[in-house]
Amino acid sequence: MAGQGVVGPTALRMMLGSHLRRLRERAGVSRTDAGWAIRGSESKISRLELGRVGFKERDVEDLLSLYGVTDARERDRLLELAREANDRGWWHRYGDVTPDWFDAYLGLEAAAELIRTYEIQFVPGLLQTADYARAVARLTPGNARADDEVERIVALRTRRQRVLDREPPLKLWAVIEESVLHRPIGGPEVLRNQLDALREAITRPNITLQIIPLNSPGHAATGGAFTLLRFPQRDLPDIVYLEHLTSALYLDKRDDVEIYTEALDVLSTTSTPPQETATLLTTLHNQLP
Repeated sequence: MAGQGVVGPTALRMMLGSHLRRLRERAGVSRTDAGWAIRGSESKISRLELGRVGFKERDVEDLLSLYGVTDARERDRLLELAREANDRGWWHRYGDVTPDWFDAYLGLEAAAELIRTYEIQFVPGLLQTADYARAVARLTPGNARADDEVERIVALRTRRQRVLDREPPLKLWAVIEESVLHRPIGGPEVLRNQLDALREAITRPNITLQIIPLNSPGHAATGGAFTLLRFPQRDLPDIVYLEHLTSALYLDKRDDVEIYTEALDVLSTTSTPPQETATLLTTLHNQLP
């Protein structure tokens, strides 16, 4: 992902799905009828329009005909988009160490221009050092991960961080609980190096970090960690990502997104100001044994 001009397959699927939905609604065709036209179901049309599955060119051709799209250039453009949307992103090579439901997030992360996140347990993945990421990977419940699997996870985490170095770089705004920075994941030395890495990261203009003090009286984000992604393409809505132990939710309805956006705004105004983050990180660093 070299920059905004390059769009990953996940974002392309969402763009094509959104465009097909608008064409269907403009033509006055129900999801049920559209599903019948491609030998599928209403739920398949819903998944296609949300960009949750790949597109068969035959299905796209049949839908365009059903929706009355006869212009050859427009049909060719959308069919080419379908072909590009079926390409596999770089993250698929790590499919052996990531759950299927996380693949979509990796694609969205690569396509985003702004990510705002609230964390209560760990340092955000895009800011983790390799040793910190390695320690987090070993915390998986159930059977302990093999060393080679852990290293694959660390390699994926490191690869993801390239979005912060591309041109133009991803803008990251993270709000984390101070308790995260007291938790010695991997031991005091790993945490010390992680704090140093955070101090270095926030010197970059595209990274903002705010910390919610331990003595904070409380705030609006009572439902746990979440991430808001924004994209440069007009066809893509903001998306809220909520991760659970064995699954994830992707919310794109305007009402849902507005609630989480407001929660982030409240968190940002009640947390320690960004210009004080470096001092707080230094204090925490000096308090370590």
